[in-house]
Amino acid sequence: MATGSQRVWRAACPNCGAPVEFASAASASAVCSFCRSTLLRDGEALKRIGQSAELFDDHSPLQLGASGKHEGAAFTIVGRQQIGYEGGSWNEWHILFNDRSAWLSEDNGAYVIAVDAPLTGPVPEPGELFPGQRRVVSGAIWDVASVQQAKVLAAEGELPLPPRLDGGEFAVADLRNQQDEVGTLDWRDAQRPSWSVGRSVRLVDLALTGLRGESEKTLRSQAMNCPNCGASLEPKLDSTKSIVCGQCDAVVDISKGPGADLTHYQQQAAGTPPLIPLGRSGKLALGAKGTPAIDWQVVGYVERIEVDVEAGEDQPTWREYLLYNRSEGFAFLVDAEDGWSYARPITGVPKIKDQRVDYQGKTYQQLYSYSGAVTHVLGEFYWRLARGEKTRNTDFAAGELRLNREQTGKEVTWSAGAALDSDAVATAFGLGTSEALAMRRDAKAFGGGTGRGGVKTWLIVLVVAVVLISIVSSCGDSDDCQPLRQSFGEASAEYQQCLRSQRSGSAFRTGGGAFGGFSSGGGHK
Repeated sequence: MATGSQRVWRAACPNCGAPVEFASAASASAVCSFCRSTLLRDGEALKRIGQSAELFDDHSPLQLGASGKHEGAAFTIVGRQQIGYEGGSWNEWHILFNDRSAWLSEDNGAYVIAVDAPLTGPVPEPGELFPGQRRVVSGAIWDVASVQQAKVLAAEGELPLPPRLDGGEFAVADLRNQQDEVGTLDWRDAQRPSWSVGRSVRLVDLALTGLRGESEKTLRSQAMNCPNCGASLEPKLDSTKSIVCGQCDAVVDISKGPGADLTHYQQQAAGTPPLIPLGRSGKLALGAKGTPAIDWQVVGYVERIEVDVEAGEDQPTWREYLLYNRSEGFAFLVDAEDGWSYARPITGVPKIKDQRVDYQGKTYQQLYSYSGAVTHVLGEFYWRLARGEKTRNTDFAAGELRLNREQTGKEVTWSAGAALDSDAVATAFGLGTSEALAMRRDAKAFGGGTGRGGVKTWLIVLVVAVVLISIVSSCGDSDDCQPLRQSFGEASAEYQQCLRSQRSGSAFRTGGGAFGGFSSGGGHK
């Protein structure tokens, strides 16, 4: 039978007899929704070639049969593959347009629509690729963002090729270019990798209908127990890969889902209570000029410190709040010693020229380059948190605009954002006077240098340090933290960190420099 210009073809599952439908004549495979048999089209019949595992119910808002529009063309979601890797899993949704098919995949808490493309010219081997490398692939220049070993966990619905369900691993490489595109090399076929190219999309722009209900988009019904203390863990977001136990502060990996063996690690140091409480919502405009303010909820909190510094050098600290909006995905609110800012991961890569980069018509000057490490976390996160993992960060600025390049051992992520006024942040989240005072930083003092802050920055830091040391010396040992309390407020991270250092007998450092690395974690592959 035909519907519009699409040919819908039906046949009975050879294993259980249930009807199996193909919306596209080009589709070669499907998974029976009743017995989960993997079926291959063989002329006018179906051939059973295996069985798919049960899908992990990640409570994605997407589902088979949902429909939407992209660039004026209507599409329907007809299939899905769940792909697992070391850091968790992601979904690849097979979407069918009137005249073609494509993939709707997850990307750093957001989404990408990609289409399969011909792969021309020399093809690099997986072992030849590493994050941060620049390569020519299919006649164009790309930056390698990540290289992962992955495997197909489960599948459902209609697919252009039979899913690989033998449990074997294959390499997947993510690449980005200066046209804000993402390219993916997939070695499921060891003889010749597949190649797809796509762009970031916002779910709200796809005008989706037929989604799962909002009440289904939580994991509350699948609560699990902390493997360290036994307390109940109740993730609120479908994309959560790590969650911090509210009872014992253990960091628990839930990337394999409820029912799996939960691994965890205990945090070594006590953290500073966040100035913006977890769960609090605030209305902020995070985007280009004219972007409307929307509600963002605080779902995670990270404290980070600069590491690998020279002996005697200050170790700046900063704090990041992970924000979530159902339509927009995730963003980061960064509280550093030179001010507040926000950041969101981007799909493409800027054009790098020495210590400057060009992005969307703006030239950014490099400010700082440094290594960071997480010291304490609260809440939940869409990537798996690893104990002791270090990141290499480089910060760039163009006036109030910010760019950050962050590299771990397996991934390079670029984020873009802008400086924010601390009073505006405090007002948005309904904070009191003491919290608002503790949030104030002098962002303008740290904007004009090169390298790690420049000469101007270090002169300012030196003057501030001398003044603080002088005040502390005159106050005696009984109240060494009083100057920080007067400068930043009792609720400030600086004052609280000083108290912890005083109790432990260690020296407190007042550092400056970095405005914060935008820890984006995870990835779409």
